Amino acid sequence: MKFPADDWALILGGSSGFGLATAKKLAKHAMSICVVHRDRRGAMARIEAEFEEIRATGVKLVTRNADALDAEVRGRILADLASEMGPSGRLRVLLHSVALGNLKLIAPERPPPRKAVAALAEVLGVEEDRLADAVNRLFDDGLDELNTLASPPDYPSTAFLEDEDFARTIHSMGTSLLSWTQDVLARGLFADDARVFGLTSEGNTVAWKGYAAVAAAKVALESVSRTMAVELAPYGIRSNVIQAGITETPALRAIPGSDHLKAQARLRNPFHRLTTPEDVANVICLLSTPEAGWINGEVIRVDGGEHISGASS
Repeated sequence: MKFPADDWALILGGSSGFGLATAKKLAKHAMSICVVHRDRRGAMARIEAEFEEIRATGVKLVTRNADALDAEVRGRILADLASEMGPSGRLRVLLHSVALGNLKLIAPERPPPRKAVAALAEVLGVEEDRLADAVNRLFDDGLDELNTLASPPDYPSTAFLEDEDFARTIHSMGTSLLSWTQDVLARGLFADDARVFGLTSEGNTVAWKGYAAVAAAKVALESVSRTMAVELAPYGIRSNVIQAGITETPALRAIPGSDHLKAQARLRNPFHRLTTPEDVANVICLLSTPEAGWINGEVIRVDGGEHISGASS
């Protein structure tokens, strides 16, 4: 399957994770790509190698290393993109994959007593510290079943979420999707059958420590997407949100306790593996086809059944 020659995708946050995987997938199906990313100079060697892989497919690739949350920058990027696309080019896909959020707790942590390791050490007749070190080492080596015995994550103990943390996170990971969509629409750059995608996670309904601001942003994004699905339908725009399972990405690694989240996901998932960025990219590509045009206003789970599994082993 090949997309028409004039179809483009605009990917916000496209230098790693879901955004990069989606750029590669769509490029393989002949869609030209514009990637907006924010990376330091030291990371560019790796990123340029990824971009060369996209160029090798033969599609056009436009990249901008800039702040996607700056309104003036957004205007310049869209003006440049309009020029690059030419009079017949149109955006078929807009993917919001911005991962810039605050991961503080809301209050000092009061962890409950951890009795299991002490009790097990007593029964085995070994020193508790020695047993704890062994558990942590085996857990770090990939023995997921030990996640409840391994040492818990360390969270910052002095800085906690404030109003500005919430506001900044909700804008960057939530409502900025609407800002980009409105500007693209105002410039007449959308295709007649366009797709807008946001990304959410199970943290939209499950409370993870340190995830409160990001969870609020995800819920805001889902609400915005539903509104766009209704109000922008007359323009031919379909708006959906992808809820990926636990996925190894730079954004996940920034979450305190991500190793525990990954272990729990592998134990719980019916396929006993994590979701991959490519799993998500495949679904976004499918939803971008004409045949998927009647899917609108949905939160689509891409997790191999992780969210419905009550299994713990």
